Amino acid sequence: MATEQRIEIRLPTEKEVGVYADFVRAWHTNDAFVLDFASLLEPPRRESERVILTAVIGARVRIPPAQVFELMKALEQQLSSWEKQYGKRPAQPGPFPDDQT
Repeated sequence: MATEQRIEIRLPTEKEVGVYADFVRAWHTNDAFVLDFASLLEPPRRESERVILTAVIGARVRIPPAQVFELMKALEQQLSSWEKQYGKRPAQPGPFPDDQT
């Protein structure tokens, strides 16, 4: 008979507010996936043919590859729940001017 496992998660008081992020960058190494959560420091600016975004990473989270699958399942479950409660999200502008994605 398998032993039931339970994970008790505690959040330190100083982290309760969380960290706001305008976007997340995901990348990987051979033994970890890395999620960099970043916030814009100022509005996007146009320089010639380029748009410049100035952002700062507010949090970096490293997870082992095996946990990526569990994270994807949890995100899908939460997104489905959110859509049932609030409806599909309308298209909204991205961080770049003239970007409608």
